[in-house]
Formats: sequence, C-alpha cells, structure tokens
Amino acid sequence: MGACPFTMDGTRMPTGVALRDARSQLLAAGERVLLRDGPAGLTSRTVTDEAGVAKGVLHRHFADFDDFLASLVRERIVAVNSMSVDLVDRAGSATVIRNLSATLFRLFDPLGLALVRLVLSRDQLRARLQAGTRPGIPMLAEAVNTLTEYLLAEQRAGRIVAGAAPAALAHALIGTGHLLFAGELGGLPDESAVDEVVATIIVGAEPGADDVAVGEPRG
Repeated sequence: MGACPFTMDGTRMPTGVALRDARSQLLAAGERVLLRDGPAGLTSRTVTDEAGVAKGVLHRHFADFDDFLASLVRERIVAVNSMSVDLVDRAGSATVIRNLSATLFRLFDPLGLALVRLVLSRDQLRARLQAGTRPGIPMLAEAVNTLTEYLLAEQRAGRIVAGAAPAALAHALIGTGHLLFAGELGGLPDESAVDEVVATIIVGAEPGADDVAVGEPRG
C-alpha cells in the first residue's frame, strides 16, 4: 500500500505531509538497500519492497528511477555542503589534522562510500547530477570545496602557510582519503591511520612547514 493519507485518529492528513512522508520513506529505504546490497542491488523493485509500498508509489513521487537516485545523492550533497559551515567555524580550534581527519570520517562513512560507488557505476546518473553544477564527480567535488573553504579559513588564521594552495591540498585529501576508506582490507581505517595520511599531505605541502601539521598559529 502507499502512504496513508489519514492520521491515527482517522482525520485526513494534509496532502503535503503525506507526500513528504512517502518520499522520505522511499529515500530511507533506498539508503538501506544500497548499504546492504550495493549499487547493483538498488532497483525500483527492491526500494519499494524495502519501503513496504506498491511499485507505482515511487513513480508518483519521482519522474523515473534515475530521478529517485539523483534525489538520494542530492540529499547527501546537501549534508556535505552543510559540513563546510561547521568546519569553517572550527578554524583556529583543535588542530588542523584533527579537524581534517574527523571530516574525512564523516564524508567517507559507509553511506558516503556507497553513494560514491553508486555515482561512479551509473553514467546517466552522474551526467544528470553534473548538469549545471561544479565540474567533477558529484559529492566528491562538493567534499573538495568543503575542505578548500576550511583550509582557506585556516590560512587566514595563520595555521596554513601563505604559500600553500588550499584547493590542491583539498583535492589530495579527498582523493587519498577516498582510496583509504574504500580500501580492499575491509572495514574503515582507524583514527591513527587517517591522522598519518592527513599529516603527510599537509606537512608535505611546503618544506619546513611542520607547524601546519601541528596546527599551531603562526606568530
């Protein structure tokens, strides 16, 4: 059955509420299927079965299955973009390494990794998401922007050397971070492994810039 248009006391639920609930239910089901079965197991049938609704319900809320998948990814992109505000607010606190490592753990959690695999596995989905947006792989491009904004803020705070290139550092962190979290060993890397990778990239950005890794303000 589709989403019920009535509340528990039998009164009719406002149409907008019912529509939002059904849409959210389908997207949540899609995330569960993706995490459990991977991109290959994500179909309109597996999503509606997981959500416990008739197959036609999905097509009442999304133009087609690619539209559903794009919505699934865009929800994550919104979350990645919101990380930028939080991360920039952290500039000047803790250390640069800790802030970057914690962000990589948030970006490349199991759902984030699964969504990246989904985008990489479906050309039409990737093309739809890239239309009218910044170039690059959807989600990873936004992640690079998030780290770039943070590193620029740290540069203004004196914790990243003036000669460093925040965008280049961000690309290196996201590319290496993705490979680390999506490694073949199974499971997520531990905190020390991520800290080491981040430190190598940040310290190596400029010879003698050890204070960049430590994250101490420059005098």
